[in-house]
Amino acid sequence: MTVTADQECDATEDVEKPPDDDREDASDTDEQKPKARARQWKRYARSAIVVGVYVGAFGLAGGLGWKLWDEHTVSRAGEVAQRTAVNYAQVLTSIDSNQVDQNFAAVLDGATGEFKDTYTKASVQLRQLLVDNKATAHGTVVDSAIESQSKTRVVVLLMVDQTVSNAVRPDGRVDRSRMRITMDNVAGRWLASKVELP
Repeated sequence: MTVTADQECDATEDVEKPPDDDREDASDTDEQKPKARARQWKRYARSAIVVGVYVGAFGLAGGLGWKLWDEHTVSRAGEVAQRTAVNYAQVLTSIDSNQVDQNFAAVLDGATGEFKDTYTKASVQLRQLLVDNKATAHGTVVDSAIESQSKTRVVVLLMVDQTVSNAVRPDGRVDRSRMRITMDNVAGRWLASKVELP
């Protein structure tokens, strides 16, 4: 059997050729892969940005909350130390020659450090002087303010009126003085570590 050219053409026409649509689909799939990857990265990037914003917001809120709590703690320490300094100034400026030992004990109980050492040394001579002159004094804090404050140390300024009487002046007189008391937090108690009369 001889094959002619016309038959060859017919035979080649019988071979299935992929339709053009399939080729376009294949090329579209190849083009869609980079687009899908880009979309996937965009999704990851958006998720990372959202997580980053939340982490940043929580970090900022935590930092600001800690700062606010720290300021509150310092402010609270200042208030407590100021009240303690006011009470201590009244103890320090009030004395009764009939109760000298109790007065000195109260002063030393509220003192620490350098001031406690100095007062302990001076109290021996001061005691005899007060008893001999029958001295009494009563101190009243007129006003007070905080000069500086931290969690463990507060400096308080005080205006004190002290009524003083003795054997020579039984009617008494009022002395007005300013005090600067440094209060230190020692084992949870506010104690005077320094007393100055500026």
